[in-house]
Amino acid sequence: MKSAYSGKIILDGESYTVSPETCYGYADKNWGKDFTSPWLWLSSNDLVSTISGERLNDSVFDIGGGRPKIGPVALQRKLLSAFWYEGTPYEFNFSKFWTFTRTKFDCHETKNDIVWHVEQKTWRNKMITDVTCKKKDMLLINYEAPNGSKRHNRLWNGGNGKGTVKLYHNGKLVDNIRVGHIGCEYGEYDATKY
Repeated sequence: MKSAYSGKIILDGESYTVSPETCYGYADKNWGKDFTSPWLWLSSNDLVSTISGERLNDSVFDIGGGRPKIGPVALQRKLLSAFWYEGTPYEFNFSKFWTFTRTKFDCHETKNDIVWHVEQKTWRNKMITDVTCKKKDMLLINYEAPNGSKRHNRLWNGGNGKGTVKLYHNGKLVDNIRVGHIGCEYGEYDATKY
């Protein structure tokens, strides 16, 4: 979830230096033949505790999914997430049924923004994530699925999301976290057409 990069990027003739101390790296891979709908992804390691005021250097979270498949069966509105909080792992994984993971989420477009609200709970932990990203800072991705289909026509992608994450354990607030440089994606296509 947290990747440290170093090197140089040249864009339009201007050189930018990337270092592990100042970058908010991330890398992953999508699996399967098609992209999920809804498609949701949020991730960041630019985290500051609003309780202590300290930067959380050993922390990162990642939320993703929407409609995963188990064999031919699509599961509606399911997300996986993990939060590595200063050395302690918190996981919200619906496939680990014994944790009784429950998820509610809403994503929508306004005139200028994409907005995410995600609540996830297990028997012992809870994470509430609220993120906003300006459309002017995002790309409308033109993805063709590995199976050759093109279903997503409003798939937003950005890296400048801002927001908060509230993390709880056994009903007590662990931290209220200000989050920046959030990698974020959202898209949904009309599944009745396919």
